[in-house]
Parts: sequence; structure tokens; C-alpha cells
Amino acid sequence: MDTLLVRPHPGNDRFGLGPFFRVEPLGLEYVAAALKRRGRSATIVDARFESPGFSWLGSARPSLLGISCMHAVEYDAVADLARCARRRLPDTCIIVGGHAAAAFPGPLEIPEIDAICMDDGEAVIPALADALAGSGRIDSVPGFRARTDAGWVTTPSPGQRYDLDAVPHPEREPVRRYRHRYHCLLFKPVWLVETARGCPFRCSFCSVWSLYGRSFRERSIGSVVEDFESVGDNVFIVDDLFWNHAERSLELARALLRKGIRKRWILVQTRTDIARHHPELLESWRPLARDFDIFFGLEAPTDGGLDHLVKDTTIEESIEAARLARGFKYGVTGNFVIDPDWDEESFRELWAFVEENRFERAGYTILTPLPGTDLYRDHPTLRRDEPWFKYDMHHLLWEPRLGARRFFALYAETWRRSILNLGGQKRWRDWAVQVRPAQVVYLTRVLLRTQRMMRPAAYLAEYAGQARPAPEARARRAV
Repeated sequence: MDTLLVRPHPGNDRFGLGPFFRVEPLGLEYVAAALKRRGRSATIVDARFESPGFSWLGSARPSLLGISCMHAVEYDAVADLARCARRRLPDTCIIVGGHAAAAFPGPLEIPEIDAICMDDGEAVIPALADALAGSGRIDSVPGFRARTDAGWVTTPSPGQRYDLDAVPHPEREPVRRYRHRYHCLLFKPVWLVETARGCPFRCSFCSVWSLYGRSFRERSIGSVVEDFESVGDNVFIVDDLFWNHAERSLELARALLRKGIRKRWILVQTRTDIARHHPELLESWRPLARDFDIFFGLEAPTDGGLDHLVKDTTIEESIEAARLARGFKYGVTGNFVIDPDWDEESFRELWAFVEENRFERAGYTILTPLPGTDLYRDHPTLRRDEPWFKYDMHHLLWEPRLGARRFFALYAETWRRSILNLGGQKRWRDWAVQVRPAQVVYLTRVLLRTQRMMRPAAYLAEYAGQARPAPEARARRAV
């Protein structure tokens, strides 16, 4: 085996909508495709669906072990896996890549990890594999933080941004055995498609634009059409910002329609101002799926709140985008950011805005200074000793203005007003009629888990200090 690529279990999904989203590790699939082009084999393990304790490492003896770290909540799980792998695979090169790793590599600079991927994995990991095969030094390969005898060093940048069409299609065969486990919301199995990467905007809470330098790259129309044609009926388009270039987006829709491609369900993520000012995009894309959902970054119920988050849009855009999308029969969902510095009136403004504009399908995340953002670097009262699993956007990371008890009471009440509350307007039986009989057990399990978000006591228990054991103890148990 040349390379083993691992999507780790994050180690924490007690809160939030994590149970609703278990999707394929598309980044690893693109890396596998890039390695295949170099004549190298790659196996992918999705540890979220494997037995705990890293027993799945088995007798594997890869020359290169690549671990994905997409979110800050995974830092500890990735470190645990690297420690265990180092004991079992003393001669294997262990690297870590992914969004969180590149945005803020510090927590992963440990003795068991040899390098951290700081650029597009499709470009730099095959180059690293070549260097290892030729007895080259890791610190000579561009695009990494590398561990050396003198400490951690940053290797030169690869220079020009990676052309996404250099590896036009992901290698999905290595995850075939997990396909039936990948799901979004009510849809299962789900495939991921990427048509573009990056974002030119500058929201203060987001690390995407800072990681990519506000760049925006697109795959060719032909490549995207072929990818769409190759996947199944339920598709989540994972672009950080969909429909950013209106004319190109229209061209892509026309190409898909000419090819006769139509899916059961599609989900995209975009900004309200794009949808509001380009209704022709909504019209042209709607025929491509029987059910089509748009996830909007709603973020705040007031213009002042949007300005505070550097959203560069207005409440009017949110209202009009939702109205237009519903007019074309899209499902409208989205997310609001709850600031721990809110007072009670701020919560009431949110509830009124949600009710008036029918945003009951929205989710609610607590403002979280993600590592790699200016908000993380500059926040004056952030508790920097909190464990990484609390960076799931459902924990408090500094003392709220109202005090924790009152804040969580209002936060839980906000969730109770959402569509996920089985005691609210949409009951369990209403959900059940939307799925196939075989999915009822899965749906029941997921919905029951989300009810935890309606209970203030559950949040308070963790805020009071209940946490996981130290990483060293977890790693010992895993061996």
C-alpha cells in the first residue's frame, strides 16, 4: 500500500446538526485521484464508520499516512490518531491536511506528525510522495509545515494557485463501502460535487476567505457536467460560495440541462445578495432537481448585526432572496449566528424576524472565533484554554453578557421555535411521511438526538466544566 488516507471521527457530535450530515471525504477523494495519476495507489478509511480504538489500522503498512483535519473540533482526535499510528507504524510518514490544519496548524505540531499540508492537497501530497520515494527531505517539498531537528519550518509556497481541472474528478471507488452511510437531512445516500473553491467575501467569523486569500477558482463546465453525470440522485454541491459568477453559473445550468441531467435532490450554499440580484439563476437551476434546497448565510436579523459580522449585505437582501427562492419552489433554509454579547432584546428581534419571514427551517450557531480568523486572534475575552471539542459552534467560549444560565435558556428557546422541535409545529409523524419506510429508524435516531439542543441544562452541564479526558489518556485507551 502506497498511501492510506483517513477521515477521522471528530470525537464530538453531542450538539448541532452533525447527525444530519455525514458526507463523503471529498478532499481525500481528490488527493487519491491525484496520486493515481502519478501511478500510486491510495486507500481511504472513513473512521466515522469503523470500530473505535483504531483497530482498523490492522496490518496496514503504508509508506504515507494522510489524516484529514477539516474542523477545529477534530484537532484532538487527529492528534490521538497520529500518536497511535506512530507507535504501530514507526517508519511511516504521517501528515495532516484539510481546512483546519492549514488555517491554524499549531495544535498539530506534535512529535508524532511529520508534516502539515498548507496548500491544495491534490498538488502537494503527490509531490511529497515522490520525494519520499526518492529519499528526499520533506522540508524540500513546497506547501508544508515540516518537522525538522531544528523545529517546525514552513517550506516555500508552491507559487501559482492550483488549477482545479488538473484533477477533474475525485476517486470515489475507495469509499464505495461507505456510500450507503453518507446522508444529508432526509436524503441518503448523498454524493458531493465541487464546482468552485474559495470565497472573495470577508465575513469576520469565517476562515475560508482568509485561508484562500479571497481567491475564487472554478472547475471547467465540461468537468462539472461529467462529475454530475457520474453521481447518484442526491447531490450536495459543496462550493463555499455557489453562483458567484452569474454568467458562468447560467452556462453550467444550460450544459447540465442539455445533457439531460436531473436529480432527485440538490443542496447548494450561497449568499442572499447573489440570489436576490440574479433571479435568472434561480429560474435556470430549478429544473435540475425534483427537490432543490438553498442554504443561505442569513447570520443576523438586523442590518447592525450583519455589519458587525462584516457580512456586506442587508436584511432586505435576506427577505427578498427568500421570497424569490420560494417563488421558484426552492426549499429555503439557512443559519443565524447567536452572539454571546446579545441582550434579551436581541433574541426577541431574532424570533420576530424568523416568524415574520418564515425562516423556521434555519439553524442557530453560537458565534465562535475559529482558529485562523482575525476574530480568534484578536478576541479580548476568549477562553483560550478551552478544549478544541468546544469549537463546534454550540458551546460558549467566553462569558456571555446575560450570564450562562440565562443565555442558554434563550438559546434553547430559539431552537424550540425551529422546525426540528418535535414538540412544535412539525411532529415526528410529519417527518416520517417524507421518507421511505427503510429510513424511519435512521430518521428517528437523528431527530431524537437533535432534541438535546432544546434543553438548557445540557449546555450548562458542559459549560460548567464537564469535558473529555486528557488526550494522553484517550490515546492510551485507543491502543
